[in-house]
Amino acid sequence: MICGTMLILSALFLCWYNKKESRRAYDDSQKVLVELKQLIPVVEEKDEETEFLQQIPAENPADDLFAPYEEAEAKAPEIPEPIVVNGDYYCGYIYLPSLGLELPVADGWSYAALRNTPCRYSGSAAENDMIIAAHNYNDHFGRIGDLDSGDEIVFTDTSGIRHYYEVDFTQYVDGYDVDTMFSGGSSEWDITLFTCTLSGQSRVTVRGTHKEIE
Repeated sequence: MICGTMLILSALFLCWYNKKESRRAYDDSQKVLVELKQLIPVVEEKDEETEFLQQIPAENPADDLFAPYEEAEAKAPEIPEPIVVNGDYYCGYIYLPSLGLELPVADGWSYAALRNTPCRYSGSAAENDMIIAAHNYNDHFGRIGDLDSGDEIVFTDTSGIRHYYEVDFTQYVDGYDVDTMFSGGSSEWDITLFTCTLSGQSRVTVRGTHKEIE
């Protein structure tokens, strides 16, 4: 009976502690978000076709006719520099409209950083291979399992470009299956969000693809 009571009290304490940590992390991340937004100019996603055509001179010598096309094709995607807020580096912020969540994203991940904010685990929005990790706090990524196919994900990078995605599906990946986390068995996913389950044995993983804005 005493052991049962202690287990119940331990569970209640753990529940209270998790809620307290969730609220603390959310409050801290929102303070960072306010500062981050003040430092990032917001512009819409670049129209790649228009940007490409603008690189072509109005008058082209015949021998240089294809030079602008070759240069544009060879140009690698430009990854914006991170922004420093309170001594920490951030690559932008993420917005999940259906969950009512908007959070800053740290430029690199660590266990210390994850206590306060989602983190870029790998890749980038510019290269369409970004993976973002966060704790399963209710006010961080604890509810991403509720995202449905077609739901929108918006990531704003530090140059102010908004990248729009839509959710394809949610899957559970084994906590040690790194290959599946990176590929998902496909190269089609432009963004991945993940967090650990309550047991910590697997990862709730959301896959999304880039969405063109008309």
